[in-house]
Order: sequence, then C-alpha cells, then structure tokens
Amino acid sequence: MNNDAPSGVRRGCALGSARKQLTEVELTWIEKKFEHWIRFGRIAQDRIVTRRTRIVGFRPGAIFAFVRWMANDYGTISSRIDVLRAVAPDEAYTTLPFVRPGGEILLHIEGWPKVNEVLSAIDSVEAAGVDPCDAAPDHWRHVHNRIAAGQSPRPYTMERHLAWLKRREIED
Repeated sequence: MNNDAPSGVRRGCALGSARKQLTEVELTWIEKKFEHWIRFGRIAQDRIVTRRTRIVGFRPGAIFAFVRWMANDYGTISSRIDVLRAVAPDEAYTTLPFVRPGGEILLHIEGWPKVNEVLSAIDSVEAAGVDPCDAAPDHWRHVHNRIAAGQSPRPYTMERHLAWLKRREIED
C-alpha cells in the first residue's frame, strides 16, 4: 500500500475488506406486497439503498432470523423464515436468495402457519430471558425438525441455555 495515499483511501480499503467478512442480507419493504425483515440478530452494518431497500451485515458466527413474505391481491402467496449462522470467508455455506454469500441454515420453514409457529418459538425463547441470537444453534435445528414433523418443539429454558453456555465454554 502506498503510504503517501490520503487516509480516506486506506480506510476505504479497510472498509471494503471488512464488508467482505460480513454476511449481507437485502431487506425490502413494499407494504402488504413484499416484505423482508430480520426477526432477531445483532446487525453489524446497516446501509440504506433506497426508501424501500436496505442491506444489513452480520459478523461471522452471528445467528439471525430472516423472514420473507409476499402477497398479491388475493392474499399471501409465500412466507418463509430462516434462522442462519453467518459464516467466515473460508467456511462452507448454503446459498439463499437475498443473503450474500449465504450461511449455515439452522432452520428453514415455509408456509404461514408453520412460520407463525417459529415466531412463537422465538417469542418463548425471549420469554425465558434469553436473546434468541444467543440460544444454542441446536435448538433452532430442533425447532425446524419438530415443526417439519408436525410436532411442537420443546421449550428453550434457562437450564438448557446454561447447559449450552457450559458446552460452548468446554469446546473453546
């Protein structure tokens, strides 16, 4: 790097490098037609593209829920929720629409009744006093599997959360 370059140039390079580290999610909001939103997650970067579109970024390892909903004049035509873990540049990932480059899918549910069950499961994690992005990744896999099988997921309790924190401490 040229040391004589203005400081703004160096910062721009560092910013571009930092952006490559993030998992970016494109959020669009067209009232009652096309709505993408983040239900939970720690946003590391937020850029407004247009009045209806913004791009949010998540650091590697961050867990977040991305909701996609579309409707036409006759009602809902598509609703989905994904709980994802943002990946580091050298990690394998699965591609998803509106998520760049992609992420590790912990939960993927389609159809409004099932999406609503996931939203209720998120609410119950919050009711237990745990931020959903801090909950064990295995819990989101469990919720996915139970709802896909037509069963109710087990609640995420503070005891489960403390066990997850101990396990994570041992693994690190």
